[in-house]
Amino acid sequence: MKISICTLASGRAAHLRNLVLGLMESERAPDELIVAVLQDAPYDLPAAPFAVTQIVLGSDGVPLSLGRNTAAGGATGDLLIFLDVDCVPHPALVGDYAKAARDHTGVLMGEVGYLPRGATANGVDFAHFERVSVRHSERPGPPEAAVGPCRDYRCFWSLNFAISAADFARTGGFDERYTGYGGEDTDFGRVVAACGLPLQWVRGAKAYHQYHPHHMPPVHHLDSVMANAHRFAEKWGEPTMQHWMRAFTLMGLTRRDGAGWVKLREPEERDLALTRQEEDQPYASSARVLDLLERAAAKDAASIAAE
Repeated sequence: MKISICTLASGRAAHLRNLVLGLMESERAPDELIVAVLQDAPYDLPAAPFAVTQIVLGSDGVPLSLGRNTAAGGATGDLLIFLDVDCVPHPALVGDYAKAARDHTGVLMGEVGYLPRGATANGVDFAHFERVSVRHSERPGPPEAAVGPCRDYRCFWSLNFAISAADFARTGGFDERYTGYGGEDTDFGRVVAACGLPLQWVRGAKAYHQYHPHHMPPVHHLDSVMANAHRFAEKWGEPTMQHWMRAFTLMGLTRRDGAGWVKLREPEERDLALTRQEEDQPYASSARVLDLLERAAAKDAASIAAE
């Protein structure tokens, strides 16, 4: 079985370098790494014992879905392993996916450990990563067996997954009409389900997510999240990203209008402050923010009712 690692990158040169260094420690080396470069120049990467191909797409608003499809299209492997640029693959990741793919079709999703700020300051140290990384509280834990079913397509996450090249071709790839941020992952999960392919969790196949500041819910991508939510609803006849849209509504950024939403105002610093990942947090949490907003809304409603 020939194995290709597929990623896409824009900026984050240090993150991509660590991804390559992590792959160089693989117990089973991949046959190649394909990087879809979403900027105007290729990266200066470490010399690796496997082939590395960079496909430069430029920096002019290239959709993430196009980047993933381009990386997959440039791959020659039987098994495609997709990793986001901020992932450092555990030495067992490639082998774990190869083993799982021998007996299972469809999408295979490995574990993710979130690293705190500064965890990579002294380089790639897997023993250290394992000590300090945490699982995202809003993601399920690993299955009891080596591979277990994922029964909700909305759980699909492109951060760390594998799929055979044949099954990826069967899906038609990621829908490139989703631009900006949000929606393309859920859409791909919906496509996989519609194709009759299983989505499955894998015990192991672990990647460590490198720290970078973020906002959740992603108020800094409000316009594209709204547009992509409308696009998904038009395509599938059902909503998506409802927890984000609920948060935006409670923040006074949007309001529900029939089956869709209307933007009421631009995000302000108070909205960014509410959703901003703190430096001591390994990840940003939509659930935390939504809980705060729901509590505040309930308190306001109770105060009004008491008047």
